[in-house]
Amino acid sequence: MARTKEFDPDAALQSALELFWRRGYEATSMADLVAHLGIGRASLYATFGSKHELYLKAFDRYCENSDAVLLRELSRPGPALPAVRAVIRRFAAEATSEQRECGCFVTNTAAELAPHDPEAARRVEQRWDYLETLLGSALTRARAQGELDAGRDPRALARMLLVLMQGMRVVGKATRDPARVRDATEQALALLG
Repeated sequence: MARTKEFDPDAALQSALELFWRRGYEATSMADLVAHLGIGRASLYATFGSKHELYLKAFDRYCENSDAVLLRELSRPGPALPAVRAVIRRFAAEATSEQRECGCFVTNTAAELAPHDPEAARRVEQRWDYLETLLGSALTRARAQGELDAGRDPRALARMLLVLMQGMRVVGKATRDPARVRDATEQALALLG
């Protein structure tokens, strides 16, 4: 007779995400995960696989949660440029908030794992492609609606904003001067017109 799981896998995944987000991949051991999640090692392996597999599942969960918010923000009907500005300013505010010490899970993964982990690198690239596509679509709408100069390239602008957003997360995590991120954000947004 098969034993039933004595824990909620969804809650355990969320808890693992939070631990990895706070500590990073390398600094989080399986013993840390077992203690933090309150799950036996065998159950952890049986449910999620290796530490690496659990990390990638946590990465996917993080992206699912944030993707839904971004899609909602950038695809609302009406003027598109204010939505783009609001998303960029939200990223800047988050980068300089109390949460800044954890940084962005995607940016952290890009810095810590992507240079030597092909699967993590692939997921980071997919995430960046998705964000770039959302921004590019919103900027294309803005151009079609006359909010953005007709000569502007929405794809190039989306790429610039993607790099800015990722950079904000890195600088925000390390700086004690939030004006550095805010000023850079406003200068970049001025380029949109």
